[in-house]
Amino acid sequence: MLKHWLMAIRPKTLSASICPVLIGTAMAFGDGPYHLPTAILCLLGALSIQIGTNLANDYFDFKNGADNNERIGPTRVTQAGLISPKAMIIATAIAFSVSAIICYLLVLRGGWPIATIGIFSILSGLLYTAGPKPLGYMGLGDIFVFVFFGPVAVAGTYYVQTFEINLAVIAAGIAPGLIATAILAINNLRDIDSDRKSGKNTLAVRFGRSFAISEYLFCILAASLMPVLIYTITDDHVQILVAVITCLIAIPTIKTVASKIDGPSLNKALASTGQLLLIYSILFSIGWIWKL
Repeated sequence: MLKHWLMAIRPKTLSASICPVLIGTAMAFGDGPYHLPTAILCLLGALSIQIGTNLANDYFDFKNGADNNERIGPTRVTQAGLISPKAMIIATAIAFSVSAIICYLLVLRGGWPIATIGIFSILSGLLYTAGPKPLGYMGLGDIFVFVFFGPVAVAGTYYVQTFEINLAVIAAGIAPGLIATAILAINNLRDIDSDRKSGKNTLAVRFGRSFAISEYLFCILAASLMPVLIYTITDDHVQILVAVITCLIAIPTIKTVASKIDGPSLNKALASTGQLLLIYSILFSIGWIWKL
């Protein structure tokens, strides 16, 4: 049973919530007034929101028919009958309830800006596949993933620790947002045929495989070059430029995305892109903190 719940949580995708918190905290630490207990709450809050989103996706994609026997991605436990729909709904409610409690604790420190971020993050996670017009079924998933796993998460993490915000912090959120969007692009590329049949109109379905591949390439390359822009803005923290090598590390995965259409290859590329996000975030964070 534990194995099935881990499958539903999708641990390989959780770097999307961990990494922006890591970057925001590293920038707060490098700038001075970081707050470790708050950073931990930010991490737990981000993880609980993403886990709740993943669980909701598992249930609602099954309910909406997007997950079926033709699926070539990793097993979805509700569709496979490994976890009952009722149990999945309860788990989703628990995950988002935990998110709400953590967000409340963060609001006590950060006030209404954090309340706004928390409310919209939870709603976006739930409405991604739920409701009469799910965001992911209208091709809006990429935008929401970029915004909430990127600038919003990094800037929110930084702000609630320092009570300040600046252009460099907002710009720093663009890279993790782009790489998280690249993860979604692979997911949508892999599922393009089954999504089209079920009426899930992702950007890959709307504009085709070539668009999804181009989207992935743009996201990885643009993210890798963001340290150059941030260094230009700050004229400081030159060590963050080491994160640019992410684009070189990404070459094998880019080749896979551009040339393969089978599920196992794209599943591997998805996991590798999650690792790229983690590598980028660690390199950037160390570069920001470490000063010569």
